[in-house]
Amino acid sequence: MADPLRSRDRPVGRSADRAPDKFVSRFVWYELMTTDVTAAKAFYAEVVGWGAQEASIPGMGYTFFTAGAAAVGGLISLPEEVRKTGVQPGWLGYVGVDDVDASVEQVRRLGGTVHVPPKEIPNVSRFAVVADPQGATLALFKWLAPAQEPRAAANTPGRVDSHDLLSTNWEQAWPFYGDLFGWRKADAYENEMGTYQQFSAGEQVIGGMFNKPAMAPVPLWLYYFNVGDVDVAVRRVRAGRGEILIGPIEVPGRRWIVQCTDPQGAIFALAGTRTHNGLGYFERVAPPGQK
Repeated sequence: MADPLRSRDRPVGRSADRAPDKFVSRFVWYELMTTDVTAAKAFYAEVVGWGAQEASIPGMGYTFFTAGAAAVGGLISLPEEVRKTGVQPGWLGYVGVDDVDASVEQVRRLGGTVHVPPKEIPNVSRFAVVADPQGATLALFKWLAPAQEPRAAANTPGRVDSHDLLSTNWEQAWPFYGDLFGWRKADAYENEMGTYQQFSAGEQVIGGMFNKPAMAPVPLWLYYFNVGDVDVAVRRVRAGRGEILIGPIEVPGRRWIVQCTDPQGAIFALAGTRTHNGLGYFERVAPPGQK
């Protein structure tokens, strides 16, 4: 097993004579592209507890998902012309880099694909959308104004708990991410599904990689949203016409996870505790004399 603190890989564009940017090589934003923005607002408000804040700009409708006063993700309509190419509703994660353009060139050298070349939202950010050699999509991102950086604390309700790559072959995918972001292997676990390899950015474990199960139609990044009681959240997913794919499953730290799809088909996951009798929903009680 590789030592997570011994690697010569460094994120592209980071120089040795400057303090590391705490957002470089880490997921900094999450965005849902969907076919029904109104339905998605209602579904995630009920399941995760998010609020919604209008953030449209001329020519593009946009909504922030919020946890308290902090924006934690974005919501945008999947354009009709993009749907016709076969793109389905889904979540897109943005990883911070020092230099978006240089990182795009590195993606190409490493065998990845560039779906959206570098673009700039004036005075806000520069980004590009890419895919690894197996086809899992994510975005490269750099804030142009420090004040735009996320304010919400991690590991709190409504925030993202972890990030998993579901790949056709995670061992083949690993060099791409190690070279591009400087991620390092951490602990690995074995179960009936195979190996789950955790990875870290600096000294912080931020996710894992494993070979995708049959329920995942293509390689993808899966994002785990923090909730309070997983059993309550599962009921809310089903009540909102979502689907439970896997779980609840217990993971280290006395946490439970469940993998789901929303009503429009976007795959996501939830993480939280489990009381097995969560409050918030009434359970059926048998009439007197019946069991």
